[in-house]
Amino acid sequence: RLEEIVTPICATGVAARLRSEWDRNEGLGQNNMALKFLGQDFETLRARCLQSRCLFEDETFPAQQTSLGFKELGPGSAKTKGVRWMRPTEFCTDPHFIVDGATRTDICQGALGDCWLLAAIACLTLNEPLLHRVVPHGQSFHQQYAGVFHFQFWQFGDWVDVVIDDRLPVRDGKLLFVHSAEGAEFWSALVEKAYAKLNGCYEALSGGCTSEGFEDFTGGVTEMYELKKAPPNLFSIIRRAVERGSLMGCSIDITSFFDMEAITFKKLVKGHAYSITGVEEVSYRGKLTKLLRIRNPWGEVEWTGTWSDESREWREIDPSVRFRLHNCQEDGEFWMSFSDFIREFSRLEICNLTPDALQSSEVKKWNTSLYPGEWRRGSTAGGCRNYPATFWINPQFKIVLKEPDTESQEDCTFLVALMQKNRRKLRREGKDMETIGFAVYEYLGRVGVHLKRDFFLTRTSSARSELFINLREVSSRFCLPAGEYIIVPSTFEPQKEGDFVLRVFSEKAADSQELDDEISADVPEESVLQESDMDEGFKALFAKLAGPEMEINVSKLQMILNRVVGKHKDIKTDGFDKEACRGMINLMDTTGAGKLGLTDFHVLWEKIKRYLVSGNILCLLYGVYICCRSLNVSLESTINTFIQQGCIKWIKSGSKDICVTKHFYCNKCCSFEQFSTLLIMLGSRIGPMEVSNCG
Repeated sequence: RLEEIVTPICATGVAARLRSEWDRNEGLGQNNMALKFLGQDFETLRARCLQSRCLFEDETFPAQQTSLGFKELGPGSAKTKGVRWMRPTEFCTDPHFIVDGATRTDICQGALGDCWLLAAIACLTLNEPLLHRVVPHGQSFHQQYAGVFHFQFWQFGDWVDVVIDDRLPVRDGKLLFVHSAEGAEFWSALVEKAYAKLNGCYEALSGGCTSEGFEDFTGGVTEMYELKKAPPNLFSIIRRAVERGSLMGCSIDITSFFDMEAITFKKLVKGHAYSITGVEEVSYRGKLTKLLRIRNPWGEVEWTGTWSDESREWREIDPSVRFRLHNCQEDGEFWMSFSDFIREFSRLEICNLTPDALQSSEVKKWNTSLYPGEWRRGSTAGGCRNYPATFWINPQFKIVLKEPDTESQEDCTFLVALMQKNRRKLRREGKDMETIGFAVYEYLGRVGVHLKRDFFLTRTSSARSELFINLREVSSRFCLPAGEYIIVPSTFEPQKEGDFVLRVFSEKAADSQELDDEISADVPEESVLQESDMDEGFKALFAKLAGPEMEINVSKLQMILNRVVGKHKDIKTDGFDKEACRGMINLMDTTGAGKLGLTDFHVLWEKIKRYLVSGNILCLLYGVYICCRSLNVSLESTINTFIQQGCIKWIKSGSKDICVTKHFYCNKCCSFEQFSTLLIMLGSRIGPMEVSNCG
C-alpha cells in the first residue's frame, strides 16, 4: 500500500495575491499548465505507484466519513449507514474509464442532490474538446493502472489539477452517487469525486445551478434570461453567442413534482436541459424568419410544431437553404422559430467562453479581464448603496470602453460577473452564500484613485446588477457609450466578509484596473544616531533596563512600555501584550537576533515618544479610544492627521488593508498600543520597499 501524505504550505493575503500574479505571468493556471491542487502531481504519483506496485491512497481526501459530509451525510447519518469505500476493480468484473467516448448515458444521478452538476457534465459530452479539458486523456483501468486519476477544473481564475484515488462510496455493491447506466464505466463517478474533493466533501455539492458547473468546467461566464422578460435584442445576443462558441442551455420550468419529465402536447420535455446549437434567418413567404436549432441531450423526443422535421414550412423555402439546414433524423435535434422558443421555454442560460477555451480560429472572441478581491469587516465591506456612509469603502475597479461594437453603433457591450469564492467549503462551518451585487458609475475626468463618499452621494449609477442575490455569481450584460466607468462590487449588508473574483467581458478591447488609495505626507528623513552621538543619560538608562546582556527582549520591552505609558493617565490603554512587543522587535531588529540593541532601541524609543504626543491629541479628539464608523476612515484620518510627526511618506491600500485587518478586526477601535504597533508596522513595510525598489 502506498500512502501519500501532503501537508501544503499556502500563502495567504497579499502574499497569496502576489504569488498568483507571478504564476499567471509564467503561464501557470492555464488549462495546459494547471496548478497542482494541494501540491499533488499526477504523473509523479502514478510513476511511484507503478514502481512500487502499490495502489494509490489519497490521504488528503481519505476514504472516511469526513469526505462524505458533515450533516445529512455526516457521522451517524442513516444515509451513510453501511457505506464502504471500494475500488471499481473490487466490485466490477471489467471496469472501464470511458467506453466509445463519453455520452449522456454515462451520467445517472445517485443519492446526492447534485443534478445541477450532472446536467453540466452531460452538456460537456456534446463538446469533446471542452470535455477533455476537464477529463484528460491517458487514463485507464488497464494500461498503467495505479489507482490514481486526475481531473481539471476552473476555480476563480485558475485551472487546477485535482488528483484522487479510485476508492468510491459503495453500498450493497453499488455506487452510492453518480454512476453509468451500464454500471461498468466510471469516468463520471471519478469526476464527481474530484469535484467533491475540491469543495471539501460530497455533501458540499448538494444544491446548485447548472451555470456553476458550466463555469467550473470551462472558465466561462454565464448569463441567465427569464424568457417571459426577454430583452428585445435577445435573438441578436444568441446569434453572437453562437459566433463565439458559447454553451447555451434552455429549459421549461416545472410547477410541481408531477411536472418533472412531463411531455407537452408538442413533444417538449419539462424540467430537462436542452442545448441551443445553431441560429439562422431564412426567407419565408417574403419575410425573414428567425430560427433556432435545439437539441435534447437526454433523449430522442423532438418538437412537433412549426419548423419541426416533418413540418410543411421546409417545402416553402429556397431548396439550397433547405438542403443545408433540414435534417429528418430522429436524433433529438430540431429547428423551431424564435417566437415559438420564447413562448414554449422558460429560461435561457448562456455560458460565454474565454478565448483559451475556443478551439476554432473562426469564432469571435471576448476580451476578458479578471480581478480577485475581498470584503473585510471594517476595511472593505461597505455594503450596498443603501448604506451611503460606508458604500464607498468597497473595492472599486475602473474600466475604459474605447470603441463601439460596430461602426453603426455608438455603444459598447460588456459583461460584468461577480463571483463569491470558496463558499461551498464554508458550509461545513455553517456559512453559505452571501447576498451580492454591483453598481457601475461613470468616471470621466477622475484621477485613478479610490473614490470617496462625496462622489457617491452626488451621483446615480449608470448601470447595476438586476438584483442582489445569494448565488455564487451575479452577472449582467450592459451597453453603454464609450468612456470611463467604475464598478463597485459589494455584499448587500455592510461588514459581511468574503473573497470574490470580478470578471469583465467586452466586445472590443477595454482597459481596466483596480482603484487604489494613495495617502501622502511630507515627512523629514529619519536619522539614526550612532552610539557615540547618543545622550549619555539615555545610554545609562538603556544599560539599567537591558541588564548585563545589553539587549532588550520581549518581556523587558513589555515591562518598559507599560511602565512608561502607565504614567500618562490621559491615555486609556489596556497595556502592550507580548504579541505586540514581539511584533515591534521583529520590525525594528536590524541584526536578526530577536532582541533590540542600543541603536535599535533608540529608534523605537523615539517613535514611541512621538506617538505619545499623537495619542494625547487623539484622545482629546475622540475620547479614550481612536474610533469611528469605518476603519478605513479611522486609519486614513489617523495617518493624514498625525503621520507627519514621523514614520512614513506614503502608503498604498495593499499594506493598509493588512494593518487594518490585523489591528482593528475585533471591535472597530484602536487603543494606544494598537495605534503605536500599527504605525511602526506601516513604517517598516514602506521603508524596505523603497530601499529595494520593488513593489
